[in-house]
Amino acid sequence: MRINPKLLIGIGLLIVFGYFFKDLVFNDDQYAARLRKARKEKDDGYRRVQGSPLSSEQRQAFDSLRYFTPNKEYRFEAQLEAFAQRDTVPMTLTDGKAEKYLRWGRASFILNKQEYKLTMFLKADGKDSTLFIPFTDRTNGFTTYGGGRYLDAALPQNGATDIVLDFNEAYNPYCAYNSGYACPVPPTDNRLPIEIKAGEQEFHDHSTHAEGEGH
Repeated sequence: MRINPKLLIGIGLLIVFGYFFKDLVFNDDQYAARLRKARKEKDDGYRRVQGSPLSSEQRQAFDSLRYFTPNKEYRFEAQLEAFAQRDTVPMTLTDGKAEKYLRWGRASFILNKQEYKLTMFLKADGKDSTLFIPFTDRTNGFTTYGGGRYLDAALPQNGATDIVLDFNEAYNPYCAYNSGYACPVPPTDNRLPIEIKAGEQEFHDHSTHAEGEGH
């Protein structure tokens, strides 16, 4: 029985595509599972006394933080511009004071065929090992905290030309949970004119709502 060579090629391509598709789905599942695991660990940490921004009353009523569904479209291999001259700038805090940061560089990414840029900072005291990216977007005050959110990124190696910005890992400042904290205010050049529907959503304080003290 002679088999048509074109049929063999077609079967081979289907097998290759099947393996590729399976690997793609598996990787997406792995990615989402990693995010869910990290989010659960954060919830567990917020229930503890040590290191939690929540008050004792908040912890008693706390169930979990709220997030957008993991979406890899908001994970970018952004173009990196590391500043040759890293100026020290004061970043305003919510209590009116300021902290010193280094303007470390800039990341450029494309969403819906438009380019956007974010300035990345490094704390001037040299204690941080990751870049700090405070930003605002058009979800603020609606589905996310009105004062903006934060994003961290690993320090790239010298000569690197790109950097990962994963907005699925965007998180709220402590001020979103407790007004007793002073938090950096995102600078004007990090105000995105778009919605970033990824990462942590607005915090709902069930303890105060239950007492009739909603904001």
